[in-house]
Amino acid sequence: MGTPRVFIIRHGETEWSLNGRHTGVTELPLTANGEKRIRATGRAMVGNDRLIVPKKLAHIYVSPRKRAQRTFELLGIRKKDEPLPWNRHGVTDDDVSHASCGADVEVTEDIREWDYGDYEGITSAEIRDIRRRDGLVGTWDIWRDGCPGGESPEQVTERIDRLIKDIREKWQAAAFASSEKGAAKEPGDVLIVAHGHILRAFAQRWVGHTLQEGPTFLLEAGGVGTLSYEHHNIKEPAILLGGAFMVDIVEEKEEELEQKAKKLDELKS
Repeated sequence: MGTPRVFIIRHGETEWSLNGRHTGVTELPLTANGEKRIRATGRAMVGNDRLIVPKKLAHIYVSPRKRAQRTFELLGIRKKDEPLPWNRHGVTDDDVSHASCGADVEVTEDIREWDYGDYEGITSAEIRDIRRRDGLVGTWDIWRDGCPGGESPEQVTERIDRLIKDIREKWQAAAFASSEKGAAKEPGDVLIVAHGHILRAFAQRWVGHTLQEGPTFLLEAGGVGTLSYEHHNIKEPAILLGGAFMVDIVEEKEEELEQKAKKLDELKS
């Protein structure tokens, strides 16, 4: 099954993401365009011959915010015959295909958006104006300064590190342990649906960088990122700059042979 990956997906567009207002605890719906783009992401990225292969997912983490949960709904991934751990936030149109997987969906506070505290609902330009009036010298940097009344980089680091530990110990260590020459027998991919700042912070901590170093990468609304490991080694976490779509020709051939053998057995009986 290859080296395990972690797919990070930022929720779709909202009115506040459009105008740059910091959105932590505030519940906002996706825009119509945001929903449309997430549907397109699901069609393009999810499937047995796509980047995110449902049968390879070992676990799914989703933020407790409705905009992230709605995004997951529109991706079209479902655990067969099991309801979501929340009440649906909208209808799923006929154009959303449903790809079955064996992974549980877990809602966790560890991947909720950064708590912006006093800066909730305002833009970076407005934050700089406020700090200037308060006599705070220098440019505001969330990665260094955090948010008054909200979270510090150290607090965010603590919960992200807890989640990374959970992922590696519970869902990916087994995939490495069962592997032979780089081909894991156990599903080890993990999917996370959350928010812009927290997922950028997650990527930083995934490769062992401090938040204070500040990420130089971006994640657009509805964007997909991929994290993995170098040299098929759980001790070498890496950011996967260009993930290829997965087509397991060997596995498909084995399944085809199994189906043929089953048909022959049925004919003999």
